[in-house]
Amino acid sequence: MSKKCKGCGVVLQNEDPLKIGYTPKLEGDLCQRCFRITHYDDVVISMKQGVDSDQVLQQIATMNALFLWVVDIFDFEANMIKGMNRHLQGKDIVMVVCKRDLIPATVGNAKISQFILQRLQEKGIAVKGIVVCGDLVKNANQKNNDSIQVVKEAIELYRKQRDVVVFGMANAGKSTLLNALLANPTLTTSRHPGTTLDLNAIDYNGYTLYDTPGLTRYDSALTHVEDKILKQIIPTKELKPKQFQLKGDQSLALGGLVRLDLEGCEEVTCVCYFAPGLNIHRGKLENADKLWSEHLNDEILSPSLDDNFTKMRTLSSTMINEKMDVVIHGLGWFCLKGKMKNIKVYVNQNIDVTFRGAMI
Repeated sequence: MSKKCKGCGVVLQNEDPLKIGYTPKLEGDLCQRCFRITHYDDVVISMKQGVDSDQVLQQIATMNALFLWVVDIFDFEANMIKGMNRHLQGKDIVMVVCKRDLIPATVGNAKISQFILQRLQEKGIAVKGIVVCGDLVKNANQKNNDSIQVVKEAIELYRKQRDVVVFGMANAGKSTLLNALLANPTLTTSRHPGTTLDLNAIDYNGYTLYDTPGLTRYDSALTHVEDKILKQIIPTKELKPKQFQLKGDQSLALGGLVRLDLEGCEEVTCVCYFAPGLNIHRGKLENADKLWSEHLNDEILSPSLDDNFTKMRTLSSTMINEKMDVVIHGLGWFCLKGKMKNIKVYVNQNIDVTFRGAMI
């Protein structure tokens, strides 16, 4: 049987340095890619779009197991799997919500759970239970973090003598969760989507835990930006939202990735939940076209996926609520409160936007 990398699950090989699984020494435990990610945060081969999500879902759907669906609460909309119950028909699914520590501590878990339940109901997704986890990166085993114990209790309640499959979107936190469960964590974790490349079987308390490759979400910014700027757009600490008071016609720019135009604002509050590395520029709507024509991809409007804002995708809200979120998949969201006449969003052609009731 071929030896697999303990970090990502791919079969090890020492023949082609440009292919996944390469290691100069087959007797080692990690492929070169996992070694460099772990020690240098350096991606030798990017696999952001290299894993077939349908193939992963088809593979795990044949397994008689309890399924832990790991979801990134910060990037909740891009973590939803369309047709979840169709893909895993008749399966027992427990949602494990990760990266709760990114959401301001002033927001209680009860409010987050209420939001999740409402969104699942709106999307027609049924799960057996929901576990909201705290900080799994630095403080998973601290005494004041009971998240892992709650996950273990959920497993014991629903497992029914079966194995456990951990799955979800790329960068949701699957391997981080598993490392928190294991006494000797070995799985490779990083901010780079596509870190786990194959099913990784782990012996655990008399049954098998399976780590799976992250499912690819092609309408997320994380799938399309260059690896070198992921550090700039993925938050790693509790968000410190930026707030603006808006009147009249206003335009906000999130780097050069997003343009948000708001017409007819009547004392509107806009709270921005994005990584601190992304610059937010506010100005009058009447000046926005000139700004984007002259400054896209310079120090004011960067990073960007486009070289011409007129070629960007535009979306408008069909229903403007008193308090709502404009979610940019992979990046974060604008929370708008107040009356306005029109909302228009510019994003790259590959990125999607969700208009929803406010999370916070």
